[in-house]
Amino acid sequence: ECRGQNIARFLYPQTVAGILKSGGADVSVGRSRFTVYGISTAAGSALYFVDSTRYRTLEKEFHESRPAVILAYFDNREELARESTNSEDTRVASEVEEVLIRWAQEMGGFLKKLSSGRFFILSDERHVRDAMEKRFPVLDAVRAVKAGDRLTATVSLGVSRGAKSPQEAEAWARKALDMALGRGGDQVAVMQGEDTYEFFGGLSKGVEKRDKVRTRVFAATLSDDMKESDTVLVMGHRYSDLDCIGAAAGIWSVACKSLGRPAYIVVDREHTLAGPLIDRLQKSCPDEQIFLSPSEALSLVTPKTMLVVVDTHSPDFVESTDLLSAVARVVVIDHHRMMVRHIENALVFYHEPFASSASEMVAELVQYLGDRAVTPAVAEAMLAGVMLDTKYFVLKTGVRTFEAAAYLRRKGADTVTVKRMFSDSIDAYKAKYRIVSNARMYGRFAVASTDAELPDIRVSAAQAADELLSIQGVDASFVIYPAGGVVNVSARSLGEVNVQLIMEALGGGGHLTMAGAQLSGVTVDQAREKLVAVIQAQKDKPHKS
Repeated sequence: ECRGQNIARFLYPQTVAGILKSGGADVSVGRSRFTVYGISTAAGSALYFVDSTRYRTLEKEFHESRPAVILAYFDNREELARESTNSEDTRVASEVEEVLIRWAQEMGGFLKKLSSGRFFILSDERHVRDAMEKRFPVLDAVRAVKAGDRLTATVSLGVSRGAKSPQEAEAWARKALDMALGRGGDQVAVMQGEDTYEFFGGLSKGVEKRDKVRTRVFAATLSDDMKESDTVLVMGHRYSDLDCIGAAAGIWSVACKSLGRPAYIVVDREHTLAGPLIDRLQKSCPDEQIFLSPSEALSLVTPKTMLVVVDTHSPDFVESTDLLSAVARVVVIDHHRMMVRHIENALVFYHEPFASSASEMVAELVQYLGDRAVTPAVAEAMLAGVMLDTKYFVLKTGVRTFEAAAYLRRKGADTVTVKRMFSDSIDAYKAKYRIVSNARMYGRFAVASTDAELPDIRVSAAQAADELLSIQGVDASFVIYPAGGVVNVSARSLGEVNVQLIMEALGGGGHLTMAGAQLSGVTVDQAREKLVAVIQAQKDKPHKS
């Protein structure tokens, strides 16, 4: 009953003056919705309440029932088939499909099997939003399906949300699924706008792919493209490390020695973490110029120039964004989990998130591209890259990692020489342990920081993060330090915690076990506060992700 009551009560938070000025406003009275219009007269103001309940209900139902396309992929179908008996393989595949069918029905939709391990699910906005709030429990339901004692089934889902047409919804779902698979699988990627994603899951360490057909096909394509190029430039990420330079050296040796193309590695020698390796490679070929600065490389660019980007797939992290923009023919080789913003329109995008390192990927490639050009110095460079990213064959090490290492050893890589590449100066050694000594524990997370911007601070900080993992009870470590005018965060884990997700919350990225971020316009203390808040938010989530 509204009669006799102050009209302002039914307008809140709107006001009469605001409605008169704006030309109308939507308000709720009980369960009814009204659009209120106002006019001013000589006698005063008058408000007209137009009942819009039916239209608002229809509008809500329209948005809630918008179709959402979901594409599902059985991540480790081939692995389970290879490791199981025929009967067990059939049982596992059937159980996974049954889980997805039940989930599709719960989502108010249906499932259609596209091929072995691929499924199409049609749902709507209402059910997708509910699944997001519950953080997609279907991931856990699929993980409950096991083959034997150690193999667990996983799926990846690409979800479209808010697309304008069925065609766009299907295209978004495909892009979202590619993103989920590029980040290692066992997760959901929800695309809800151009290059706008939300991720759920990502718990598993990934399933190593042993089928080398894809590597062979890429090697043949790369060889053909190089033969059509007048110059091959190889570029990695800023502050290049051993893996970056090792992978670049492998590609350079193939292009220059095996295929006879003029080839150069583009690197800023003033800002690199692999100075000794660069010097060693150049000394091994004293009569050739292997390395160019970004400005020198720009002067060589022609329409037939090829640029091979290694150890990164982000246009924001490359050694030279100007060079990336100038070259039309680009190839990407990387092992980091897929980032939303990545290099587009590449001739070939060779991305393997299950590989330990870019050097491992290149070590496999050169075997199909003419490995007689691989000298001991180049083999040692690639082996150093593998050892860096695996922490001496401890993290992210699969069968193919050891196969690559064995191949490099056969090509003359000396393990003692490689070990010397990891030697520190006494100042860097002291800095590392100063950082470790001021670490604080936040549950099972160790966070250390330093305000000192030392010459070797990037190396010292990364090593300090590794060192913190050796402390009992530490599942993830973070080191915060200033460098290059920004505050940097170096994150490490042993696999129980996905540090990539934590770093992405700070605008960074990386791997499940190794990631980083850069924060501008903040102090080290403010960066620590942001990091601790993200860590706490991750711990509070109902599902570890």
